[in-house]
Amino acid sequence: MNKILILLFAGFVLTSCQSKTETSTVEIAMAEPKESTAHNGYHIGDVAADFKLKNVNDKFVSLADYKDAKGFLVIFTCNHCPYAIAYEDRIIALDKKYSKLGYPVIAINPNDPTVQPEDSFENMKKRSKEKGFTFPYLFDDGQKVYPLYGATKTPHVFLLNKENGKNIVKYIGTIDNNYEDASDADEHYVEAAVDALLAKKPIQQTTTVAIGCTIKVKK
Repeated sequence: MNKILILLFAGFVLTSCQSKTETSTVEIAMAEPKESTAHNGYHIGDVAADFKLKNVNDKFVSLADYKDAKGFLVIFTCNHCPYAIAYEDRIIALDKKYSKLGYPVIAINPNDPTVQPEDSFENMKKRSKEKGFTFPYLFDDGQKVYPLYGATKTPHVFLLNKENGKNIVKYIGTIDNNYEDASDADEHYVEAAVDALLAKKPIQQTTTVAIGCTIKVKK
């Protein structure tokens, strides 16, 4: 009888130790930035993948090209969408303000031009020249990048921060709380997020709902 009790106790101790080890492993893994393999896009704290897309100057651009950047404002936008058009001047202003501080804008057109011809690569070139874009305006040829990031609207912002050689997602959402009139916006989400990173403080609001047009894909 004593031998049976000893064996049962030993089994309980072994099971308990295994459970604690597994829990500890999970906790450690959760503390590290994680590569997102989900098809629904990135979440706060995920490691964002780099990309190599053609710019309106016919040269290819990747995040790795920006050796001195502290991070990036990756903004999915386009030519035709009224929301994207309304935010164009604000996107230019964000780039002018933050590129010199280490957070340049990288704009990406995610739309399929066979569905929305206004968003063709040639029209992207024209729009960039007309507006005087100060940032790269890249074409997501084959629509491979926007699903990886999880963009659903134009415009849709992903703020990345360089940490230990990786681009960590810090903010996802809209630019501010009034797409119709910049002067009436009283919540400047992207600016607040970048300012917090520059001040080495926590970002108070890390996600907002992106307001804009749906991304155009072939059915």
